[in-house]
Amino acid sequence: MSEQSRRPRKPAKPYRRPQKDPVRILAFEALRAVDERDAYANLVLPPLLRKAREKGDFDARDAALATELVYGTLRRQGTYDAVIAACVDRPLREVDPPVLDVLSLGVHQLLGTRIPTHAAVSASVELARVVLGDGRAKFVNAVLRKVAQDDLQGWIEKVAPPYDEDPEDHLAVVHSHPRWVVSALWDSLGGGRAGIEDLLAADNERPEVTLVARPGRATAEELLREDAAVPGRWSPYAVRLAEGGEPGAVEAVREGRAGVQDEGSQLVALALANAPLEGPDEKWLDGCAGPGGKAALLAALAAERGAALLASEKQPHRAGLVAKALHGNPGPYQVIAADGTRPPWHPGSFDRVLVDVPCTGLGALRRRPEARWRRRPEDLDNFAPLQRALLRTAIDSVRVGGVVGYATCSPHLAETRAVVSDVLKQRPDTELLDARPLLPGVPDLGEGPDLQLWPHVHGTDAMYLALIRRTA
Repeated sequence: MSEQSRRPRKPAKPYRRPQKDPVRILAFEALRAVDERDAYANLVLPPLLRKAREKGDFDARDAALATELVYGTLRRQGTYDAVIAACVDRPLREVDPPVLDVLSLGVHQLLGTRIPTHAAVSASVELARVVLGDGRAKFVNAVLRKVAQDDLQGWIEKVAPPYDEDPEDHLAVVHSHPRWVVSALWDSLGGGRAGIEDLLAADNERPEVTLVARPGRATAEELLREDAAVPGRWSPYAVRLAEGGEPGAVEAVREGRAGVQDEGSQLVALALANAPLEGPDEKWLDGCAGPGGKAALLAALAAERGAALLASEKQPHRAGLVAKALHGNPGPYQVIAADGTRPPWHPGSFDRVLVDVPCTGLGALRRRPEARWRRRPEDLDNFAPLQRALLRTAIDSVRVGGVVGYATCSPHLAETRAVVSDVLKQRPDTELLDARPLLPGVPDLGEGPDLQLWPHVHGTDAMYLALIRRTA
């Protein structure tokens, strides 16, 4: 018998159960819902957090970390995919989606947070053991150890093509946007490199929570008494909550006298309400009212003048959300479920009309970061006929001398100026109004007469508005 064979065998290591981390498990569940069901994180995450709090697993710090892991991973998905692709020996499409979600969460902790390297790797491997099994956890461990060898800037220098060779592809990787979105936003800006980089960077920042004090029901001064509250930048009804501020803790929000609404949406409603009219100002229409934020502000503004708002929304469940948002409005209003392209009202019935049309949502990527990966260029072709039909109907719905506001939460030229230009060519009974003077104090609204808001310039979503008067 050889010397080696006489040596006693080392005892096998006892199996160690994986450690369950409620924060990272919740973040993984949210990413799977976004991936599997095309859910939106801003709709999926709150009920998951609420359930975790009810079970006693979570405190405020846990909720903040889970939120950062989910939104940070989604915002930087394109960059992280490029890094992961450089660290695996197969195309990413051949990596199982749940494995890719765990890897992306791990990469965000390594490259996008201050979590120490060893903690980010070990926590991600433990998550993999819980949700994927020990075998695939070894793969996760190997990949993340490669990623940990450099920081974000170092990886970008490795995986992004040089700017001089392919500017759009470079910016797509660096700022984590699909190339076609980079190209479209750059065209909409019409400027140099600084503008597009500032915009793409702003899309990856966490947006502030902005409240609206609904006139006649609440005031900005009341909301500013909240601990985390600071004034809005542009709207007299806007109040921003500092990081960590919780809208649900604000009494006026709980009572429906105030709501959560981006300041860009408030400005669109204010510009329409401020547009000069010829003749009476008694009947207002929101022709695409769901889920009700702009309708609630318009109804309150109308009530101050003794005017009434009709809020129309095609989808019955969204019409229900509109009714909830308008409940308690001090003036007359009505909510109906109706198709805005085949309306039940008579032509020329209204003095002011808003159509905030369905669109790609490229102006709200801060709030719905996953939308950038879902949208495709062909979506523009799908929206185009509906956008034009809704604008044509809106013009038919307003009386001579009345004003129509055409709005989108996308700055894409195919959804903004192209739609307005095409429709107005067929309507000699209309004229464009200069919308910019209607928002006094708000700078850099574009060359006019329409206006364009930007995240990197105004701190708002990239809302677009054209105001059209019916003349004949």
